[in-house]
Amino acid sequence: MSVETLSFDRRGSGWSVLAALADADGSARHPFVRAMCAPGAATRDLADAIHLLCALHGRHPGVIDHALAHRPNAAAEPWLEAAAEGFAEERALLARLTAAAGPIPSTPGQAESEAAVNAQRHALDMLAQSDRVGCAVGASIALVLDWHAIRALMSAAADRAGFAPLTSRLPIDAETQTIAVTLALEAPVERAMSFGAQQLLAQHRALWDLAEARKSARDRS
Repeated sequence: MSVETLSFDRRGSGWSVLAALADADGSARHPFVRAMCAPGAATRDLADAIHLLCALHGRHPGVIDHALAHRPNAAAEPWLEAAAEGFAEERALLARLTAAAGPIPSTPGQAESEAAVNAQRHALDMLAQSDRVGCAVGASIALVLDWHAIRALMSAAADRAGFAPLTSRLPIDAETQTIAVTLALEAPVERAMSFGAQQLLAQHRALWDLAEARKSARDRS
C-alpha cells in the first residue's frame, strides 16, 4: 500500500482507542470462539460457526467494500483498497470452508437464527454506508483487527477439512495504526471511528452469542 507506516505502538492517538476496543471487546475474548479454537471442539459446532460467519461476512459487497465505495476520506482510501483486496481472499476462504463443512447442522429455531443474522448483516451494511465521517472506516478497522481471532477459528475449521489456509493479506497492524492516527487528528472523526468500531464489535459478539445459543440448543435436543 502507498501510505507510509509508523513504528507500531498501540499507545498512538486514535489508535489506542481502537486497539483497546478490539482487545477488550473482540472475538478473542468470547468463550465460544475460545472453545472452537481449542483441541477437541465438536465438529458440528465448528461447522455451524463457519456457516454463521459466512452468512454475515461471506457476501460481496461487505463492510470494507461499502466503506470504500461510500466517499471515503482521501487519506483512508489506500488503506481501504488494500483491506478490500485482502478481505476478498478471506471471503473466498470462508466460502471454501463453508462448502467443506457440509450442510448447516440441524438446530432448533433455525428460522429465528437466519432472521437474526440477516438483521446483523443489514446493521453492518448501514454502518459501513454511514454519512458520519470516520464511522465506516472505524468499522472497517475493527473488522481487520478482530479478524485475527476469527482467522484462528477459520484455521481450526481448515484443519478439520484437511487443508491449510493461505497467509492473510489484510493490512498489518502497523499499516492500520498509520491510518487510524492520521484520521484521528480531528476529534469528531476520532469519535465517529470509535463508534463504528464499537458497533462492529458488538455485532460480532452477538454472532458468537447466537452460535453459543445454537450449540446449547443442539446439546439439549
